[in-house]
Amino acid sequence: MRLNKILIFLFIFPIYASGQEIISGPPPSLITRFPFKQYSGGVMIIRACLENMKDSLNFILDTGSGGISLDSTTCAQYNIAGSKSDTTITGIGGRRKVSFVFNKTLHFPGLDVKGLNFHINNYDVLTSVYGERIDGVIGYSFFSRYIVKINFDSFFVEVFTPGKMQYPPRGHILKPVFTSLPIQFVQLRDSRRMSHHFYFDTGAGLCFLMSDRFAEDSMVLRQKRKPKLTQAEGMAGRVQMRLTVIKELKVGPYRFNNVPTYLYKDDYNVTSYPFAGGLLGNELLRRFNMTFNYGEREIHLLPNSLFQDPFDYAYTGLGIYYLDGKIVIEDVIPGSPSAKAGLQIGDEIFGVGNNLTQNIQQYKNMLQVANQKIRLLILREGKLLEITLKTSSIF
Repeated sequence: MRLNKILIFLFIFPIYASGQEIISGPPPSLITRFPFKQYSGGVMIIRACLENMKDSLNFILDTGSGGISLDSTTCAQYNIAGSKSDTTITGIGGRRKVSFVFNKTLHFPGLDVKGLNFHINNYDVLTSVYGERIDGVIGYSFFSRYIVKINFDSFFVEVFTPGKMQYPPRGHILKPVFTSLPIQFVQLRDSRRMSHHFYFDTGAGLCFLMSDRFAEDSMVLRQKRKPKLTQAEGMAGRVQMRLTVIKELKVGPYRFNNVPTYLYKDDYNVTSYPFAGGLLGNELLRRFNMTFNYGEREIHLLPNSLFQDPFDYAYTGLGIYYLDGKIVIEDVIPGSPSAKAGLQIGDEIFGVGNNLTQNIQQYKNMLQVANQKIRLLILREGKLLEITLKTSSIF
């Protein structure tokens, strides 16, 4: 299990479509390309400048966001005033009313995106997960204007003008349902074989998620397999989920076996059940170089060098966060390997193995090895302790 890694954004806004005359135009042309950084779970961070600010900001690139947003702490730091609204956003962990910043321009290398209306949300929990300030989330407001190509081999994003794209001869073109979010028909098999709609969510740092209601009503999961409790982070903070595996998952012609799967008690029906059953996350999707063409209602998938990467089956029951310059344990699941090792909430992680860098991303990666003994240096009440954690496996 990736430690407190799940970033799930499903900001659902109503999108009203009007009839359009189909006019053939010039083929798409490349506007710009810029790098992205990948965090745990495949979550992508891109940098851009807002208005006339000199500092560049960190944004999560997220097909699971129905708009575009700024962090409330970032707004306070740069004196960006918002306007109150009656708009409510719903995501993993809760529902809330938001303020807006209207008609702003976001500057990427070689591209100025104008007329953006940002809603304001608090992303402190995301900053604590990744150890780096998260200033906002970029979703539908960006993807709907351009063709966006994401390459996980080169870690570059390419942006094209809209139009009918000529894709590489290899790969596969998906034809999802589009609202403000792409929704793909997925085949799955565990206790039985079935198909259903799932959101296509690059902002989710996991492989696959099903709502509890879908899992129970479909009876697709083997009853003998017992899911394990784990912690996740959503729009409104931390939530507990259950973690298991599903025997087979098929996206287009691409088949994956024994896929780590999260089960979520969807109190606010973020996943729009019964129409959709959950979501595909970027820990699975990063195995493709992807082209998002919202205008043509297409997503092109091309398997990349990561396609055969093994899935992460490690389980620790540990939640760690970067708080005030320290990496602190904030959650220990009872009965988990972390609890059995004697780790406690409030412990400060000083090192993992021989790594004393205080880099939370590196520490998480080191803890993502199943059935291994891992040495932790812990600072507790001013005393330095050495604790051995034996990870287990969900599979």
